[in-house]
Amino acid sequence: MGSNSNMAKPKLACEIAADRVLAGRFSDHGSGGLDACAARELAPGSVVPDLVESNLRQREAVRSGIEAVLGPVAGRSKDVIAIVPDATVRVMLVEFDTLPSDQEEALGVVRFRLKKSLPFDVEKAKISFHAQKVNDEVRVVAAVALASVIDEYEALFRDAGYAPGVVLPSMLAALGSADGKRPTMVVKVDAHTTSIAILNAEQLQLFRTLENPRGVTITGEQLAEEVYPSVVFFQDTYHLNIERIYLAGLPDSAAASAALRGQTEADVQELVASSQLGAAAVGSVPRWRMAGVVGALIS
Repeated sequence: MGSNSNMAKPKLACEIAADRVLAGRFSDHGSGGLDACAARELAPGSVVPDLVESNLRQREAVRSGIEAVLGPVAGRSKDVIAIVPDATVRVMLVEFDTLPSDQEEALGVVRFRLKKSLPFDVEKAKISFHAQKVNDEVRVVAAVALASVIDEYEALFRDAGYAPGVVLPSMLAALGSADGKRPTMVVKVDAHTTSIAILNAEQLQLFRTLENPRGVTITGEQLAEEVYPSVVFFQDTYHLNIERIYLAGLPDSAAASAALRGQTEADVQELVASSQLGAAAVGSVPRWRMAGVVGALIS
């Protein structure tokens, strides 16, 4: 949610999730994947993702996790893309007739529009946005978070010796791996939420983050039921059918793939391929949990 446009994109990414810390380093050798990656589990309750409350309940344990996963993969690099839980950031699609060309003026307009849609004071928020021209309107994809929550994560990375030049919510990071030329849905499950995005013509057309108390134990039928309203909304709004579905976050996606395929007749596949993680994975790295790190680095 923050970056310096004059800086080169970091070759490192590190995700802090509710149950673990994950990291990867982008390959400089043209493989299109990662040179190395690592993961470290966290004790339950170490991170409690929330829009308004402090997220880092066991700060030292999380900092140790960052050091443990970045140490083996970072090399000399210190600049890192920091990926935070989806439940800490509100991602919204907002339409405008026009938007000022000046970035600061446009930010003010977006901030004013979001004022009544947030559970916190928009003046205390950090906002990052991307404007897309759609027919005669401007559609803005805005990522909004309470500044104190983002500052908490950034300070943790700095204390571990790294510079978090870019901060992204996990699902937006994961979309970097998705081909959105045709109607495509991305479904990502984590310990507390299910995030759903629909892309078409390389534009984001729907984004939802739902509470998911079942975590990764959610069944294929339950996941298909959660996803169904988004499928219907897209069909009714755009008069198109979902053609492809990417899945991430499930240790065994076979049942979910079958349920979603039966519901939509779409082609269903894993968002992250084994080839993208590289041969030098450090320790036990769950490929199904790496969507945020991989997407942030290969986009």
